[in-house]
Amino acid sequence: MQLVASNKSTQTKYAREIPDLVWATGPVSYDYHFADRALFDGLILASWQLKGSLFAADATTLATDEDRLVGIEIGMPGNEFRARQKSLEPIWGDLLANGQVDAEGMAGVLERSGFASWLNPVIKATSYYIHAISVKPEYRGKRAGYLLMENAITSARDNGFSDIQLDVLSDNSAVGFYRAVGFEVLAETTAPKPAAFGIPPEYRMGMAL
Repeated sequence: MQLVASNKSTQTKYAREIPDLVWATGPVSYDYHFADRALFDGLILASWQLKGSLFAADATTLATDEDRLVGIEIGMPGNEFRARQKSLEPIWGDLLANGQVDAEGMAGVLERSGFASWLNPVIKATSYYIHAISVKPEYRGKRAGYLLMENAITSARDNGFSDIQLDVLSDNSAVGFYRAVGFEVLAETTAPKPAAFGIPPEYRMGMAL
Protein backbone atom coordinates (compact mmCIF):
# COMPACT_ATOMS: atom_id res chain seq x y z
CA MET A 1 0.00 0.00 0.00
CA GLN A 2 1.30 3.45 -0.87
CA LEU A 3 0.30 7.11 -0.58
CA VAL A 4 0.43 9.44 -3.56
CA ALA A 5 -0.67 12.99 -4.26
CA SER A 6 -3.32 13.09 -6.94
CA ASN A 7 -2.08 14.03 -10.40
CA LYS A 8 -3.66 14.39 -13.84
CA SER A 9 -3.57 10.64 -14.42
CA THR A 10 -5.18 9.62 -11.13
CA GLN A 11 -7.59 12.56 -11.34
CA THR A 12 -9.20 10.86 -14.33
CA LYS A 13 -8.55 7.26 -13.36
CA TYR A 14 -10.23 7.32 -9.95
CA ALA A 15 -12.84 10.03 -10.50
CA ARG A 16 -15.88 7.73 -10.44
CA GLU A 17 -14.79 6.24 -7.10
CA ILE A 18 -14.52 9.54 -5.24
CA PRO A 19 -18.24 10.24 -4.59
CA ASP A 20 -18.74 6.94 -2.72
CA LEU A 21 -15.71 7.63 -0.52
CA VAL A 22 -16.87 11.16 0.32
CA TRP A 23 -20.48 10.05 0.91
CA ALA A 24 -19.29 7.40 3.37
CA THR A 25 -17.90 10.10 5.69
CA GLY A 26 -21.39 11.33 6.60
CA PRO A 27 -24.30 9.78 4.70
CA VAL A 28 -26.98 11.14 7.04
CA SER A 29 -25.56 14.64 6.76
CA TYR A 30 -25.17 14.52 2.98
CA ASP A 31 -28.65 13.07 2.58
CA TYR A 32 -29.96 16.04 4.55
CA HIS A 33 -27.97 18.55 2.49
CA PHE A 34 -28.71 17.18 -0.97
CA ALA A 35 -31.84 14.99 -0.70
CA ASP A 36 -30.65 13.49 -4.01
CA ARG A 37 -27.69 11.14 -4.29
CA ALA A 38 -27.31 11.75 -8.03
CA LEU A 39 -27.00 15.48 -7.42
CA PHE A 40 -24.37 14.86 -4.73
CA ASP A 41 -22.39 12.63 -7.10
CA GLY A 42 -22.55 15.25 -9.85
CA LEU A 43 -21.25 17.97 -7.54
CA ILE A 44 -18.41 15.85 -6.16
CA LEU A 45 -17.30 14.69 -9.60
CA ALA A 46 -17.25 18.25 -10.91
CA SER A 47 -15.45 19.55 -7.82
CA TRP A 48 -12.87 16.74 -8.07
CA GLN A 49 -11.93 18.07 -11.51
CA LEU A 50 -11.94 21.77 -10.54
CA LYS A 51 -8.65 22.96 -9.07
CA GLY A 52 -9.05 24.95 -5.88
CA SER A 53 -12.55 23.72 -5.05
CA LEU A 54 -13.76 21.96 -1.91
CA PHE A 55 -13.41 18.34 -3.05
CA ALA A 56 -10.68 18.93 -5.62
CA ALA A 57 -8.03 16.42 -6.56
CA ASP A 58 -5.39 19.06 -5.81
CA ALA A 59 -6.25 18.81 -2.10
CA THR A 60 -6.30 15.02 -2.05
CA THR A 61 -3.85 12.33 -0.98
CA LEU A 62 -4.65 8.86 -2.30
CA ALA A 63 -3.96 5.50 -0.69
CA THR A 64 -3.51 2.84 -3.35
CA ASP A 65 -2.87 -0.88 -3.42
CA GLU A 66 -0.98 -1.54 -6.63
CA ASP A 67 -3.47 -0.15 -9.17
CA ARG A 68 -6.53 0.00 -6.91
CA LEU A 69 -7.80 2.99 -4.98
CA VAL A 70 -7.99 2.23 -1.25
CA GLY A 71 -8.86 5.57 0.37
CA ILE A 72 -8.50 9.34 0.33
CA GLU A 73 -7.62 12.26 2.58
CA ILE A 74 -8.86 15.66 1.45
CA GLY A 75 -7.27 18.43 3.47
CA MET A 76 -6.27 22.07 3.32
CA PRO A 77 -5.04 25.05 5.34
CA GLY A 78 -7.88 26.35 7.48
CA ASN A 79 -8.00 29.70 5.71
CA GLU A 80 -8.57 27.98 2.34
CA PHE A 81 -11.80 26.27 3.34
CA ARG A 82 -14.23 29.14 2.63
CA ALA A 83 -12.50 30.05 -0.64
CA ARG A 84 -12.70 26.44 -1.80
CA GLN A 85 -16.34 26.33 -0.76
CA LYS A 86 -17.06 29.47 -2.77
CA SER A 87 -15.35 27.86 -5.77
CA LEU A 88 -18.29 25.45 -5.99
CA GLU A 89 -20.53 28.27 -7.25
CA PRO A 90 -19.80 27.81 -10.99
CA ILE A 91 -20.42 24.08 -10.58
CA TRP A 92 -23.92 24.81 -9.29
CA GLY A 93 -24.46 27.00 -12.33
CA ASP A 94 -23.42 24.15 -14.61
CA LEU A 95 -25.65 21.64 -12.79
CA LEU A 96 -28.56 24.04 -13.15
CA ALA A 97 -27.85 24.65 -16.85
CA ASN A 98 -27.55 20.90 -17.51
CA GLY A 99 -30.84 20.14 -15.83
CA GLN A 100 -29.26 18.08 -13.03
CA VAL A 101 -30.98 20.36 -10.53
CA ASP A 102 -33.75 22.94 -10.88
CA ALA A 103 -33.90 26.32 -9.19
CA GLU A 104 -36.17 25.04 -6.42
CA GLY A 105 -33.91 22.06 -5.71
CA MET A 106 -30.81 24.23 -5.61
CA ALA A 107 -32.50 26.72 -3.28
CA GLY A 108 -33.36 23.83 -0.96
CA VAL A 109 -29.77 22.59 -0.89
CA LEU A 110 -28.45 26.07 -0.11
CA GLU A 111 -31.05 26.61 2.62
CA ARG A 112 -30.28 23.27 4.30
CA SER A 113 -26.56 23.90 4.00
CA GLY A 114 -27.07 27.20 5.77
CA PHE A 115 -28.85 25.47 8.63
CA ALA A 116 -26.14 22.82 8.85
CA SER A 117 -23.29 25.34 8.72
CA TRP A 118 -23.89 26.05 12.41
CA LEU A 119 -22.54 22.57 13.14
CA ASN A 120 -19.05 23.61 12.06
CA PRO A 121 -17.01 26.09 14.14
CA VAL A 122 -14.64 28.54 12.48
CA ILE A 123 -11.38 27.05 11.20
CA LYS A 124 -8.25 29.00 12.12
CA ALA A 125 -5.68 29.94 9.50
CA THR A 126 -3.04 28.22 11.64
CA SER A 127 -4.91 24.89 11.53
CA TYR A 128 -4.64 22.15 8.95
CA TYR A 129 -8.20 20.98 8.26
CA ILE A 130 -9.08 17.44 7.20
CA HIS A 131 -12.26 17.84 5.18
CA ALA A 132 -12.64 14.13 4.44
CA ILE A 133 -10.76 10.95 5.23
CA SER A 134 -12.27 7.72 3.97
CA VAL A 135 -11.26 4.14 3.26
CA LYS A 136 -13.15 1.58 1.20
CA PRO A 137 -14.94 -1.02 3.36
CA GLU A 138 -12.84 -3.94 2.12
CA TYR A 139 -9.63 -2.17 3.24
CA ARG A 140 -10.74 -1.09 6.70
CA GLY A 141 -8.67 -2.61 9.48
CA LYS A 142 -5.62 -2.84 7.19
CA ARG A 143 -3.97 0.40 8.38
CA ALA A 144 -4.91 2.46 5.33
CA GLY A 145 -6.65 5.02 7.54
CA TYR A 146 -3.62 5.21 9.84
CA LEU A 147 -1.30 5.77 6.89
CA LEU A 148 -3.47 8.59 5.55
CA MET A 149 -3.79 10.19 8.99
CA GLU A 150 -0.10 9.87 9.85
CA ASN A 151 0.77 11.47 6.52
CA ALA A 152 -1.64 14.36 7.16
CA ILE A 153 -0.23 14.94 10.66
CA THR A 154 3.38 14.82 9.47
CA SER A 155 2.69 17.12 6.52
CA ALA A 156 0.80 19.60 8.72
CA ARG A 157 3.61 19.65 11.28
CA ASP A 158 6.31 20.02 8.60
CA ASN A 159 4.41 22.95 7.08
CA GLY A 160 4.24 24.84 10.35
CA PHE A 161 0.58 24.43 11.31
CA SER A 162 -0.19 24.78 15.02
CA ASP A 163 -2.77 22.01 15.04
CA ILE A 164 -4.85 19.66 12.91
CA GLN A 165 -8.64 19.57 13.04
CA LEU A 166 -11.64 17.82 11.52
CA ASP A 167 -15.41 17.59 11.95
CA VAL A 168 -17.21 14.28 12.50
CA LEU A 169 -20.73 13.32 13.52
CA SER A 170 -20.74 12.16 17.13
CA ASP A 171 -22.23 8.74 16.29
CA ASN A 172 -19.61 7.96 13.63
CA SER A 173 -17.47 4.93 14.49
CA ALA A 174 -14.45 6.91 13.24
CA VAL A 175 -14.54 8.93 16.47
CA GLY A 176 -12.78 6.05 18.24
CA PHE A 177 -10.11 5.97 15.53
CA TYR A 178 -9.50 9.71 15.84
CA ARG A 179 -9.16 9.42 19.61
CA ALA A 180 -6.70 6.53 19.16
CA VAL A 181 -4.38 8.68 17.04
CA GLY A 182 -4.43 11.54 19.55
CA PHE A 183 -7.38 13.75 18.64
CA GLU A 184 -9.68 15.14 21.32
CA VAL A 185 -13.10 16.75 21.17
CA LEU A 186 -12.75 20.55 21.05
CA ALA A 187 -16.43 21.40 20.60
CA GLU A 188 -19.80 19.67 20.34
CA THR A 189 -22.45 21.45 18.29
CA THR A 190 -26.12 20.88 17.51
CA ALA A 191 -28.24 22.75 14.97
CA PRO A 192 -32.03 22.49 15.51
CA LYS A 193 -33.27 21.86 11.97
CA PRO A 194 -30.64 19.25 11.03
CA ALA A 195 -31.22 17.67 14.46
CA ALA A 196 -34.94 17.42 13.72
CA PHE A 197 -34.03 15.55 10.52
CA GLY A 198 -32.03 13.06 12.60
CA ILE A 199 -28.50 14.44 12.36
CA PRO A 200 -26.71 13.91 15.70
CA PRO A 201 -24.42 16.49 17.32
CA GLU A 202 -21.15 17.06 15.52
CA TYR A 203 -17.70 17.02 17.06
CA ARG A 204 -14.88 19.34 16.12
CA MET A 205 -11.87 17.23 16.97
CA GLY A 206 -8.25 18.29 16.93
CA MET A 207 -4.70 17.72 18.02
CA ALA A 208 -1.90 20.18 18.78
CA LEU A 209 1.24 19.71 16.67
